[in-house]
Amino acid sequence: MFKVIAKATFAGALLMTAGTGAALAEYPEKPIEVIVGYSAGGGTDVMARTTMPFIEKYLGKGASIVVKNMPGASGQIGVTKAATSEPDGYTLGTFNLPGMMARTIDRKAGYSVDSFTYLANVVNDPNVIVTSKGTGIDTLEKLISKAKAEPGAVTVGMSSLGGDDHFTLIKLQKQTNTEFTIVPFKGSAPARTAVMGGHVIMGILNVSEVAKFKDELNILGVAQAERSEFAPDVPTFKEQGLNLINGSMRGIIAPKGLPKDVEAKLINAFKQAAKDPEFLKAMKATANPVEVVTGDDFKALTKELYDLAKGVWETTPWK
Repeated sequence: MFKVIAKATFAGALLMTAGTGAALAEYPEKPIEVIVGYSAGGGTDVMARTTMPFIEKYLGKGASIVVKNMPGASGQIGVTKAATSEPDGYTLGTFNLPGMMARTIDRKAGYSVDSFTYLANVVNDPNVIVTSKGTGIDTLEKLISKAKAEPGAVTVGMSSLGGDDHFTLIKLQKQTNTEFTIVPFKGSAPARTAVMGGHVIMGILNVSEVAKFKDELNILGVAQAERSEFAPDVPTFKEQGLNLINGSMRGIIAPKGLPKDVEAKLINAFKQAAKDPEFLKAMKATANPVEVVTGDDFKALTKELYDLAKGVWETTPWK
């Protein structure tokens, strides 16, 4: 009897060992998908595609990351897909602030601030106002003059309602007593194309999205305290008499409930990338201002920007 029990126990131990080995298999075992909620070629897409090779590098062991664009509903479709995916580390998503939190205020959203595992914010990209060369509007003063002379006649291309670009417009209108007409697009790339093609008069984008298009666009101002290293000849709005500081923070999240060891490994990869000179060089080449904030600090930042978006909604609802 003892021998039978011993054999059964030994067999059970083997099964437990095999099961434990599977559970503790080294992450990642298969390709990781990163969902981008905007069109290819925009600032969020470029951030993801520039960053992910370095996350592969620091995850090690042949890690493979595939970037998938899922545009629509001002980024909401993509981030909802990421939030509701299996929390196994194989589906991540891009996350834009304050835009993604604004979606929970102006509509029914399939997620909230508590729906995610916060991995890392990567970029803090200031807003800029641009016009095409063909408009003849090559200064902020000329733009404001036209907007005052013809209320509502100046059309504005942007990637979303309730995003950083929209908040910049709200601040601009309030400070200059002007009125513009918004034309939203499914991302910054089509918005930029519309500006360059003369389909809208101006655009509100981010510095990374226009730095390589200086021959086609007039950049009228940058919304940060000091001039951008990526557009050093462009004055800040502060230099031009406006208190206008705003931008887009772009990072990476996973669904809530991510295993702690997987979360730690991913966050460590972002921290390692942030110190990598080649990563910083690649981000600089795409005019992406790096500001890495990880884990709980990233979640706290999200809550802070949610409060900002809620405050704007309560005083100046955008829908």
